[in-house]
Amino acid sequence: MRAKSGAINLFLTVCLVAVPAVAFLQRQNIYDWYKLHDYKPTAAIATLASADTMTDKSRRIFYVNHPQLTSDSTSFRQDCSITEQTIVLGCYHPNQQGIFVYDVQDPRLSGVEEVTSAHEMLHAAYDRLSTSNKNNVNKMLNDYYQTGLHDQRILDTMDAYKKTEPKDVVNEMHSIFGTEIAQLPPALESYYKQYFRNRAAVVAESQKYEGEFTSRSTKAAQYEAQLNSLKQKIQTEEADLKTQLAKIEADQVRLDSLRSSNQIEAYNGGVASYNAEIDVYNAGVAQYKKDVNRYNALVEQYNAIAGELKQLYGAIDTRLQTRSAH
Repeated sequence: MRAKSGAINLFLTVCLVAVPAVAFLQRQNIYDWYKLHDYKPTAAIATLASADTMTDKSRRIFYVNHPQLTSDSTSFRQDCSITEQTIVLGCYHPNQQGIFVYDVQDPRLSGVEEVTSAHEMLHAAYDRLSTSNKNNVNKMLNDYYQTGLHDQRILDTMDAYKKTEPKDVVNEMHSIFGTEIAQLPPALESYYKQYFRNRAAVVAESQKYEGEFTSRSTKAAQYEAQLNSLKQKIQTEEADLKTQLAKIEADQVRLDSLRSSNQIEAYNGGVASYNAEIDVYNAGVAQYKKDVNRYNALVEQYNAIAGELKQLYGAIDTRLQTRSAH
């Protein structure tokens, strides 16, 4: 009987110890259930998750953070810390405390909310990794960054993060590489499959809206190069025309003097070369005017592209805010 009683006591002790252990191991699932049991995403949020081809796992991570989509920059700035030097389109609050995405209204930038949502979801996913898994992922990300990354825009982005958020560089790699780089090493591609059914769809959205900026920036740079070259040509033409005009005026005085002094033969001998100078000068003036008109037309084209770029940056610059009149 004592032995039996001891066995029962041992069984109860094991059970009492096992229950907290199971709860500890399942704490993330319990927390997720608590956050999701009465949560229903808005249609806009559900659409973002579908557009990002989120898996059941990543959709759960996304929804656990009760993501919010807002087009009001004032409200967005209250949810996301913004500095004067940084344009922020979304943020994740650590420990699964929320995801906030800015709703960009410019139709030319469609897709930016999808990429931002995927980016912030990956921050939340990275936050949930165990220490061993995070170390493994960090190694994959750093290896690719050091030996395989050649996209200058992303290299520049990572350099900026090293200066502004040095402790979060790998975390940012995790989100940026997963949403903005089309081809990754097989190990990383396999890793991201747990979050996206079709990661290429997210990258395509990123490339599409980035292209709105890069295409205009490239065109603006081309216009600027043409303007600089044409400006130098116009300045050279203007200097040459001034020199030619000075000679023409001097020759005009000389010819007038010859004619007034009745040196007709000398006068007639100088007329042909004088007229030739006039022809060259007039042709130069015509070319000068043509180049000036072309320059002015290029200025208009450059200003139009610069204006479009300003509009696009204004559409995503959540630092900008209107002021109330007194």
